[in-house]
Formats: sequence, C-alpha cells, structure tokens
Amino acid sequence: MKAARAKTPRRPALKKPPAPGPKDPVGVYCRVRPLSRQDQECCIEVISETTVQIHPPDGYRVFRNGEYRETQYSFKEVFGTLVVQKDVFDVVAKPLVEDLIRGKNGLLFTYGVTGSGKTHTMTGSPGDGGLLPRCLDMIFNSIGPFQAKRFVFKLDDKNGVDVQCEVDALLERQKRDAMPVPKTPSGNRRQIDPEFADMINVQDHCKVDEVDEDNVYSVFVSYIEIYNNYIYDLLEEAPFEQIKPKWNSCNTPVRNGDFIPPQSKILREDQNHNMYVTGCTEVEVKSTEEAFEVFWRGQKKRRIANTQLNRESSRSHSVFIIKLAQAPLDADGDNVLQEKEQITLSQLSLVDLAGSERTNRTKAEGNRLREAGNINQSLMTLRTCIEVLRENQMYGTNKMVPYRDSKLTHLFKNYFDGEGKVRMIVCVNPKAEDYEESLQVMRFAEMTQEVEVARPVDRPLCGLTPGRRFRNQAFKEELARKLEMRGGPINGETEEQSASEIFLQNFPPLPSCELLDPNDDQTLPKLIEVLEKRHKLRQMLSEEFAKNVLAFKTTLQEFDSSVISKENYIQGKLSEKEKTIAGQKMELERLEKKIKTLEYKIEILEKTATIYEEDKRNLQQELESKSQKLQRQASDKRRLEARLQGMVAETTMKWEKECERRVAAKQLEMQNKLWVKDEKLKQLKAIVTEPKNEKPERPSRERDREKPIQRSVSPSPVPGDVFKTRGGGQAVQFTEIETLKQESPTGRKRRSSPSNPDPPEDAADSEWTDVETRCSVAVEMRAGSALGPGYQHHAQPKRRKP
Repeated sequence: MKAARAKTPRRPALKKPPAPGPKDPVGVYCRVRPLSRQDQECCIEVISETTVQIHPPDGYRVFRNGEYRETQYSFKEVFGTLVVQKDVFDVVAKPLVEDLIRGKNGLLFTYGVTGSGKTHTMTGSPGDGGLLPRCLDMIFNSIGPFQAKRFVFKLDDKNGVDVQCEVDALLERQKRDAMPVPKTPSGNRRQIDPEFADMINVQDHCKVDEVDEDNVYSVFVSYIEIYNNYIYDLLEEAPFEQIKPKWNSCNTPVRNGDFIPPQSKILREDQNHNMYVTGCTEVEVKSTEEAFEVFWRGQKKRRIANTQLNRESSRSHSVFIIKLAQAPLDADGDNVLQEKEQITLSQLSLVDLAGSERTNRTKAEGNRLREAGNINQSLMTLRTCIEVLRENQMYGTNKMVPYRDSKLTHLFKNYFDGEGKVRMIVCVNPKAEDYEESLQVMRFAEMTQEVEVARPVDRPLCGLTPGRRFRNQAFKEELARKLEMRGGPINGETEEQSASEIFLQNFPPLPSCELLDPNDDQTLPKLIEVLEKRHKLRQMLSEEFAKNVLAFKTTLQEFDSSVISKENYIQGKLSEKEKTIAGQKMELERLEKKIKTLEYKIEILEKTATIYEEDKRNLQQELESKSQKLQRQASDKRRLEARLQGMVAETTMKWEKECERRVAAKQLEMQNKLWVKDEKLKQLKAIVTEPKNEKPERPSRERDREKPIQRSVSPSPVPGDVFKTRGGGQAVQFTEIETLKQESPTGRKRRSSPSNPDPPEDAADSEWTDVETRCSVAVEMRAGSALGPGYQHHAQPKRRKP
C-alpha cells in the first residue's frame, strides 16, 4: 500500500534552487525597556553598544545552591533604556524601507516575553511614534510627488498586480464613488483622528535619497492577525446577517442583525513560490495619515486581554504588510507602461509577535490558557525552524525545515529562503522576575544570529532613457509659457482671421469705387470686370469645393465601411475572446476546486502519513525489543551449550577413566585366571608324571565337618596329605573339595569408595576368583613360596560318593 500511494513533497519540480550569491546573517538587535519602579531588582545590564550581561537574581542564587553565573550575549546593536524611537528606526527599519523602494522585500519582527515592550517598539505611544508610523512617513516622503492615481495599479487575488490605463482607472474611481459602501478616505485635507494624531506627527521628514523618478508608485496596506493558529483579516468588514439566527461559541443564538465573527483565511503559494493570504483586504493609500488610519481601524479589532503580568497583553501575532507597486513611464514620460513584466511589487512585513508566558505566573484559565498554549507553540515552532536552518547551514545537512507546523512560520518561509532581508528586535524586561524567560530569549537570539539568508538580487533596468519625467514636465511648462505669451486661447482666433484674410487675398483687388464725376465711364466698368472675375473665381472655388466635398464624402463613406467591417471583425474577435475567457474562467474555477480538493487530500495524506510514521516507530520499537530479547535468548543458549559441553566433556573423561580402570581390572583378572590355570596345569602335569611312592593318610571326615577349612595358600599346614616331590618341592593330596578364592587387587578400593555404596550383584565375582576342584589333587609348591597373599582356601567338606 505504501508503494502505491507514496508521494513526493508538493510540487518539487517547481521548487526554486537556493539563491546564489552572497548571504547575510539575520540582523538581531536588543532593546532593554526601563524598569517600572526604581526599587526593582535588575538582572540585565548593558555592557557596551553590542553586549548585554544577564545574571541571576539573589533569590535565584540561594535557590540554586549558591551558583552564580554571569552570561554575556552579543548583538548587532543594543539599545539601552534611554534610547529613543528615532534611533531604533534609523538603525533597524530605515534600511528596510530603502530596500522596499528599490524593489526588495523585508521582514521586521519584535520578539520577547510578555510585557517587554514589543508593541510599544512597533506602534509607539502618543507623541513618540514607533517603527510602523515612521516607516509609513518615510515611504510617502520619498514617493509623494511620483504617486500614480488611484486604481492605476490593481492587485489581483493571486498575489500579483496589474496596471490600467488612465481611462480605466477613471472609470474605476467613478464606479467606486457611486457605490453605497463607505469609501476609503482620501486626500490630505480630511480631519485626522485625534486618538492617533500624535503618533504620526513625525517631524523628521526622513526620506530615501535616490528614488527612481521615472517610475510611478502606489502603496497598498493589509493587516492580519494569527490567533490560535488561525489567520484573520483585521480590515475585513464583518458580515451583517438578517435572515436567520446563528449560534456563537457560547451556544447562544445571535440575534437578527448582529455581526457574525470573521472567517479564518487560507495560506497559499503564488507562481513565484511566495506565500500570501487569500481573500485578504488590501487598501490603496496615498498618505501617512490614511495608511495609519487603516492600521488603527484594524488595531481596534486585535485581540488583547488583561493578565497578571500585562494589563494589555497581545493574545495574537499581528502582521502589518506594506506593498509597494511601481512601474516605469513610457518613452514620452507621460503614461505608465502597460507591460506587466515591467511591474515591480515589493513588500515590507512588520510583525508584532505575542509574548511567551508561563501559566504559573499569569494564572491563565479557560480561553487565556488556550491562547497562551497556542502562542508558546507557534514560538516554539519558530525556534525549531531556526535551529534546523542553522544546523543545515553549519553542518551541511539537508533536513526538512518544519515551516508548515505553524501558520506564522509558513507565512514567512520565503524570507528565510532568500526572498528578502530579515531583522529581529529582541525586547527584554530587566526585572528579576523575568530572569528565566529572558535567559531563554537570549539563547534563541544568539542562535538566530548564526542563520544566514541569501541576499536579494537587484531588479533589472527597464532600458528606457532616464530623465523622461522631467523632460516631459519641462516641455509642458515651455508650451504653457509660449501659449501665455501669445495670449492663450485668443491666439487661435487671430490665426483663424489671418487665414481668411490670406484666402481673400487670392481674389483680384477691388479698384477704387469713388465716383467724383457723373460722366465717369471707367470706374464702373472696371468694378464690374473685377466683380465678374471674382464671381467666376468663386464659382470655380465652389465647384472645386463641391468636388472636394464629394470626394471627402466618398472617402468618409469608404472609411465608415472599413470601420464597420473592422468593428464587425473586432466584435467577432471579442466574442471569441469572451468565449475563451469564459472557458478559461470555468477552467480556473474547476482548477480552484481541484486545488481545494487536492489540498484536502494532501492534508488527509499528511495526517495518514503521520499515523503511519507513528505506527512505524512503534513497530520499530517493538522489533528492537524483540531483537534484544532474541539476542538475550541466543546468548543464554550459547552459555547453556557451553555449560553442557563442559559437563559432557567432564562426564566423558570420567567414564573413559572408569572404563580404562575396569578394563585394566578385567585384564588383571584374566591374567590371574590364566596364571592360576597355568599353575594348575603344571601341577597336574607334575602329578601325572611323578610315580606314587606312598599313599597319604586320609584325614578324618568328621573332624573336617566339624570345622570348615578356610586358609590361604601359605607354608602353613594345608588340608590333605603332604609329601615330597622329585623336584624338591612338596605335594598335597586333597581328599576333599576346596574352593580357592582370589581377592582382586581393586576390590578393597571399591569397597572403600563412597561413590559406589551399593556394589552390583556380581561384585563378589569381580573381587574374588573361585577355583573349584572336584577331586583330590596334588599341588606342587616351591619351597619358601606360596600362591600369593591374596589367596584363601575355604574347605567345604562334601560327602564323597560311594
């Protein structure tokens, strides 16, 4: 199943390679806020312009067994408690605004624990504006005289921008003015809201020195917040429901006519692999006051709450996005180029992160506890992404950065991939109660400085001659000056009169018409002649004029017919284009539905993959435990085999020795038997060969019966008759049956051995050798010798047959 459904990451073939060229580290700055009371204990000290020192408070040293450690952390620059907002802006935000006007992206965010001054640094206070109003003021001071009219630039819903001609922009403005919805305030003469008037009253008049004067600019702003890992548009007008009631989060019906809570927005990726929020409200603004008014309208909707540590604690991450669209003028320097490839869209994101906090200090419960958990989780994901980026850059690994684990990191992933500069201001509160939180913030800041981001490339030049705008303005000014010198509009009438005069001058001049003499007959004929010539000339001009009128009418008719044919052709083409556009719209809708379906499937597959990975880890752990168990059993089996082999070898050796001993005993026994038989044969041979000299006296049988004879073969008296032999020995003639028992040499040892307490039944046979004689024989005995000390004679009297 895994082989059939395995999928690579989303659109890997289109993923951009790492941006080549030099890299810049993330700029991390530190700002220390003043203590709220003079008698508070301080744990952070500013050592130099780039170094701060943090030490544990006194109570912490006692609690930690007297350990006292002072740690120093370095930053690009440190702003102490006496530094004003302007100094922070000049160092941190001003370079980002300059890059924005030059067509580059930038990201600036404030990071720190709750109550450390992040919102104050970003927004400011009455009379002392923060970074955000100062950035807006610098932008409009720089591009003020070069701004385009409203709706010349028009943002689309795919994070792109289009440019319209002046006529379309005018129609768009008229259409917007005719709409009943509340219009965005425009112009500089409107009254500024006194609630934030002091914040934007910046007297610095800071601006960028080098601005491309042959471009036109438009500024668009949007304001979103990330609350409980959901994105909400703070500029979106809440929908007004009048049909049926709905249920809110408290399971109470919302009355007809109430505002419905806003819907969360979705993150998507455009064709340039930049992340954007779909359906987000983007407002075109023309001044600092207008832009900050839009920001303040969204700021009122931002979620804040009162906690134990901060009276107005931000419960969400806010992101204020400034987009700057710019396009060059045409070669005449009068109109904007309509080529979309020449449009540059850059953005500056100002992020006010919610502060990390500990619930045991804030005493959060219910929704506040849930908000704190989501805030800490998103900040932890940001820390994890920074750690993975740092590890990949320092050790050359290629681990996947978990941007998608949080909406915050997913939204700004393109900045860390080399799409713009990244700046971070670490705000810290030097009071002793925030020591542990400040220590964690310092460690994160130190790690972030080691991450490098690719430097953004400069935008290409349009290729047109610079200075077009000023040349066009100079031409218009000179033309207006000359028209003013000629009298302006009256000059046109003068030229028209002179043309009629020139036309009349072509007629023959009239002679003098004074009649001084009644008999004058020359003046009238001359006058009649001149008038006739003028009449003929007039007729000729009238005929020529009629011919010209007819020719002009003919030409005009031909032109009308050609225009009509062209209009028909254009209408046909337009209808075809409209059909094509309608088909493409349907295709786009289908593709959008398909994209939503695929995103849903991808989400399901990601969840399934997560489940499979968890099962895989569990199975691997189970496999490892069973492998360890099998290894232990194998080792136990090997030890048992070795032990059994030792026991078998020991037993084998023991039985081999026992067998050798028994074989030796048996051999000795057989040798003794053979020797006894040989002796008997010798004795029998000697008895047979020797003559009978004398017959021995037979002993009394009753005496033998009374006392059985049991003795060893020795020089002592033996039963029977003893007589001398020829060889010098002695012979005994037994008259009774005797049993000779020979004791085995190993018999005594066996009897004394404790390992064999119960001898077998044939033990007597192995210990003694019985020799039975059924008749009286003569045994030849050597003088002074015996059969052996182990032999004993047991005489058992037996009744002799008659």
